Order: sequence, then structure tokens, then C-alpha cells
Amino acid sequence: MIWYTALVLGVAAERLAELVVARRNTRWSLARGSTEAGSGHYPAMVVLHTALLAGCLAEVHYATRPFLPALGWTMAAVVVAAQALRWWCITTLGPRWNTRVIVVPGLPLVTGGPYRWLRHPNYVAVAAEGIALPLVHGAWVTAAVFTLLNAVLMAVRIRCEDEALTRLPVAEARA
Repeated sequence: MIWYTALVLGVAAERLAELVVARRNTRWSLARGSTEAGSGHYPAMVVLHTALLAGCLAEVHYATRPFLPALGWTMAAVVVAAQALRWWCITTLGPRWNTRVIVVPGLPLVTGGPYRWLRHPNYVAVAAEGIALPLVHGAWVTAAVFTLLNAVLMAVRIRCEDEALTRLPVAEARA
């Protein structure tokens, strides 16, 4: 359980690093005339992602979930892959990446990196991590509840983001 706690805390540290990057990128975007869309759902997203981390630890501890090596190691690999995809998204978007929906006016849609294959690759990473992180140590209730609530939240979030992105010019740029 100690190594699993370290893994969850490592993911929490990664999330804090994301917030640092997002704050810096928010300042960059606002300085270029951007506005935030859909700020109403952001607090729910923060609560849900925090609950994922807490739920992983609580369920494993209080429900005494066992570590099942075949499932655990496979899901650990998925967690690592999700982190790699997330940071690929962050580096591809550069200062345009954010945890909030902020679109800088006049910039073309990014179609490079993972965006050449997927419209919302960061959300693929979030979904994969939300299933895999709890299942590393058998926390199936946390995985199921997060996945269900995240699907509802992502429906709102993706609709909000797509509407904000429709305000971009038709021209596309490779990043």
C-alpha cells in the first residue's frame, strides 16, 4: 500500500504542476485578449479530480482492496501512458494549454502532435487515468464512480470547448 500511496501522491504532484503551468498560461492568454468560457463547471472538475485521488487511497485502505499483479501492473502502465499523453498535449499547445477553457482570439487551431489524430487527446488521458489509477490497486468503485461522473462532466466540457474553438479562424496551423 505504501508504493500505491506514493503513486497517487505522485499523480497529485503532477496535477499541482499542471496548475502552475495553467496559471502561467492564463496570464499569457489574458494578456492577448482572451476570455474564459464555461467557468461554471470548473469547480466541479476540481472537486471530481481531487475526489479521484482521495477515493483511490480511501477505497484501498478502508475496503482493503488487494493488489492483483496482472491488473495492477497493466493499469500502472496505462497511468504512465496517460501522463505521457497529457504532457504531450501540454507541450504541443505550449502557452495555449490550460485547465480552463481559454481561447486566444486570432490564433489558428492546433493540428499537430496528438491533435493530428484526436480532437481532444487530453480528455482521453483523463479518462484513461481515471479508470487505471484506481484499478492499479483494485479500487473498482472509485474507478466506476469517477468514470460515470467524468463522462457527464466531459460532455459539458467538450461542448463548451468546441463552442469556444468555433470562434477561431478557419485557417489551421501545425504546432
